[in-house]
Parts: sequence; structure tokens; C-alpha cells
Amino acid sequence: MTGAATDWPTVPVLPDPATGAVLASGLLHELAHAFGGPFHFLLPDAFDANLAAMRRTLAEAGVDGFVYFAKKANKAAVFAERAAAGGAGVDVASAAELREALGHGVRGEHLVLTGPAKDPGLLELAVRHGVLIAVDSPGELDTLIGPVAHEALRPARVLLRVMPPAQPHSRFGMNDAELATALARCAEAGNTVRMEGFSFHLSGYAIQPRADLAAHLTDLCLEARARGLDADRISVGGGLPISYTDADSWRAYLQGHDRRHFHAGKSFRAADFYPYHCDEPGAEALAALLAARPEGRDHALADILKSAGVTLLLEPGRALLDRAGASVFTVQGVKDRDGYRLITVDGTSLSLSEQWFNSEYLPDPHLVPRDPHAPHVPDTTPDPAGPYPASVGAGTCLESDMLTWRKIGFPRPPRTGDLLVYPNTAGYQMDSNESRFHDLAVPPKVVIDRTDGDRPRWRLDRHFS
Repeated sequence: MTGAATDWPTVPVLPDPATGAVLASGLLHELAHAFGGPFHFLLPDAFDANLAAMRRTLAEAGVDGFVYFAKKANKAAVFAERAAAGGAGVDVASAAELREALGHGVRGEHLVLTGPAKDPGLLELAVRHGVLIAVDSPGELDTLIGPVAHEALRPARVLLRVMPPAQPHSRFGMNDAELATALARCAEAGNTVRMEGFSFHLSGYAIQPRADLAAHLTDLCLEARARGLDADRISVGGGLPISYTDADSWRAYLQGHDRRHFHAGKSFRAADFYPYHCDEPGAEALAALLAARPEGRDHALADILKSAGVTLLLEPGRALLDRAGASVFTVQGVKDRDGYRLITVDGTSLSLSEQWFNSEYLPDPHLVPRDPHAPHVPDTTPDPAGPYPASVGAGTCLESDMLTWRKIGFPRPPRTGDLLVYPNTAGYQMDSNESRFHDLAVPPKVVIDRTDGDRPRWRLDRHFS
């Protein structure tokens, strides 16, 4: 049941002292016993550090900017609370998200409402609270100028969302003709609308297309001002990547894995994997964007923004949640297969969302032994007889419900009662697709307020729903 280390490509997670302190504390077994099922733990201090790094990057570039946390990346209340405490904003796309953010202290003027075809009730709620609205179509703008304007007592703050020229089949944003119509209506609307600028969102993580489009939107702001509109800000959305593993491990994995390394010969296209390593993650990606020279321009994007007096708005999700949480499952059973093991845990792949996008969440989970009193042995000091390859299945009746199709080379044999801790799952993984399938409880979220000292301080998250 063992194999040479080279037989099992690995994706070791980057070291994180805060996560390591929780693993070493013995707390996870107590929580697993208390909840009787899987759960997530959150590390909000990481959110604060990531937000501070982005703000430093903007300040160092001399760019006026504002950061909105993309709430869709994680439902936990604690991140909205930390955004409010830090003077940041929140990006919302539903009435429930808007109410949740307000209820946890985020000011209305620090919210941005995105998403397509927003219903009149949501638009009215946003206008009443002074929320910035990314308008997706001329029809949506007509609703703001017409029915909503008669109900609200203040101007609607709007950005006009632009369809990226490089993604002409996107269902989001306005093409050139629609944009011209919307600009004309904003100019005619008087005090009903305050047109504050433009926005876009690009799929993928490439820096240069973002810089090019941001410069174009800056030009649009100058043109809109000539028509008497405010137009002093642009939103470039999210798309700041993070790194889960080191460059050498990621390169080796992409080159070395094949169908033999997956349960049932499952295969994935490498192009469908998230880029689990990047050279410039998070705030460094923002620095690269500001330093990039848009095509056909003589100056960096930062200089273009400053010269035009344009504020840069950002809506990161994953990049603010880097190292801000992990997901914990208990091993319920282990079967031997031909040369590997098949683990069943007490949860589903709905709590590890990458599997539901025809992809795989690749960072190696930590294996925590079942004896809570045993000293924690780091995964970097494995049993010399290993590795012990195993795939991870869910505790459901679906053949396809696998948390990890990949045969993970565990450093010691997994056993019933052990814990599997999937690292760095706060960004989209832990709750994008949560469900009460089989009447299983949705895994609770535990906030770790402090990891120093002998015992972490913890509490349940205060999400309203």
C-alpha cells in the first residue's frame, strides 16, 4: 500500500503560522466532537493583513483607491465586520447580502451593488442607503431614472458597467451602442442620477488586459466629464490571484500527474485548474497592475489614473481571504484499493466547491491523528515507509461525490477518527455550494480570534441566516 515519493505528485501548501498553531492546539478534535460533523475555522487576522497590504500598495503608488470585499467569496459575517472596522467596503449582489453587510456595520456609501438585471426593490433599497450601483444595461438605468426615482429621496449613485472588448460573448456589461445610450440618459437625468464612473470585470488573472481596459475607462471618464457628469472613478473588479503552493511544486505537479494519480482514472484538463501558484499574488498583483503600461500609452496605469484624477475601485474576494480559513472533516472509514486507499469523510464536496466546477481543489490536506492527546507531527516529517496514497470520498450515496479524486500521498496511513484539514479554503471553497443534501447540516463556521498562547480563542460566526 505504499509507493515511491516520485509516484505521487504533491501540492504542499505554503507555510502559515496561524493555521499551524490551530493544528497544534488540539482544539480541532474538540470541535469535531462538539459539532458531530464537518466545520470550517476562520482566521480574520489574515483578512486584516491582506487589506492592509492592498492599501499600502495604493499609497506607495500614490493612487487614490478604495477596496470592497467581494462578499460572494465567503458568507461569514466576520469578514463584513472586519471590512467595516477597517473602513473598507463590501461588494454585494443581492438584497440579503446588502442587509447582511449593513447589519454588520458597513456604511451604505461603502457598498457597491453588482450583478445583472437587478430587480426594482433591490435597486430602491440600494438608492435609499446611498449604495454605489454598477448598472448592467440601459433598461436597468431606466428603472433607476423612472420608478425607483419616484420612491427614493436621493440621487442614484451609478457606475456604467462596460463589456470587455476581449470578451464579446460575456453576458455582463454594455457594448458601445448601449453605453452611448446610457451616457445620454445619465446626462439628461439631472439630479435623479449621479453618474460616478465606469466598471468592468475580466475573467482570468492576466495583468495586461486589465491595465489596458482600466486606461480605456479612464478615457471614458474624461469624455463623460465633458458632458457634465461627475465620472471620477473606475472599478476593475477582482481577479487578483493568490498562491497556495510554491513554484517548483506547482510546475512539478502539472508536468508529473496523469490519470493513474486519480481514483477511477478520472481526468481533468490542466487548463481548468486554478493557478495554484503565481509569482505576484494579492497585493503584489495590484502593484504589478499599477506599474503596467497600457497598450499604446507612454505612462504606467498609476500615472494615468493620477493625471486624470480618477479613483481606482477594487472588488477582491479570494485575495482578501488568503490564509483566512480552513475546512475540517473527520475520517469515517478507510478501504483498501489496488495500490491505494479510499477514505470516506463525514461531509460532502459541496463544502469544497471546486469539485462542482469540473475541477479539483489541489492543495494537500493536513492529516491530523485521531488521538487528540498525541503531539502534532508536521506533515513535513513523514513515516519513512510512506507515502500512503489515498483519495477522499464524501459520506453520501453519489458515486461522483468526491472531495479529492487525486490519490494524495499522505505522510502516514490515514485511519478512522483522523481529521483531514483542507487549507486555505476561505476564498470561495467552503461555502459557495453548501447544501443540506441528505438532510446533513451545513458545516458551521468557527472564528478563531486569537492563535497566540496555549489555546486559541474561538466563537461561532454571527451570520444572520
